[in-house]
Amino acid sequence: MAALKGKVALITGAGQGIGQGIALALASEGVDLLLAGRTLDKVEQTARRARERGVRAIPTACNVKDASDLASAVQTAVRDLGGIDILVNNAQEVPLGLIDEVSDDAFAAGFESGPLASFRLMKLVHPHMAQRGGGTIFNFSSSAGIRWDMATYGCYGAIKQATRALTRAAASEWGRENIRVLTIAPHAESPGLKWWIENNPEEAEAFFRTIPLGRIGRLEEDIGRAIVALCGVDLSYLTGATIPLDGGQANFG
Repeated sequence: MAALKGKVALITGAGQGIGQGIALALASEGVDLLLAGRTLDKVEQTARRARERGVRAIPTACNVKDASDLASAVQTAVRDLGGIDILVNNAQEVPLGLIDEVSDDAFAAGFESGPLASFRLMKLVHPHMAQRGGGTIFNFSSSAGIRWDMATYGCYGAIKQATRALTRAAASEWGRENIRVLTIAPHAESPGLKWWIENNPEEAEAFFRTIPLGRIGRLEEDIGRAIVALCGVDLSYLTGATIPLDGGQANFG
């Protein structure tokens, strides 16, 4: 993966969980980082760990529902790190519950933090990637959008399916500029998943039985390293696809 050394990645939700795992995996390959997250202390911790691996890492407080915060993050990456080659749209607020129970505000926050934030950031980084001869964008989806039983997952699934549609469109529109756009659907040891397991033990037990590999993905080793591979030249012909990093559970068809 020597080809990644000196590239620049912007990662949202980089203070913990999957975002942090991806950041550390990319740092190990020499990728400089703009680390965005709502809690500055958390992204500062990720930045310190990344710098120990020999890269530049800039932490910034960023609410992905705020368009001006997103623009500022991109401007900082371009000004201080030289550009953007990799975008990881990881941050997301999750509206779970029965349709009758999910409020308008919670549903809107899911869209603002998910597909709308991804939409905004994709447009912001597009000209910078094109100027650098291409890039790779990762949006995040979930098997929640294709569950056999959608009860309590309808709002979350709708948001994630919208993100998949954006990925397909961007891959089609920007492919000739060598900008690849992929959707990742991971299961990983994130704080959000741990909370869900603790609060839904019976459903979680059934959930684990449906994973052929029998475990949840590790943040850096399974999810982060997969992102590294997908950024590399060996997979440079892949775009517009949904990649399930879930131990074989989901069938996206």
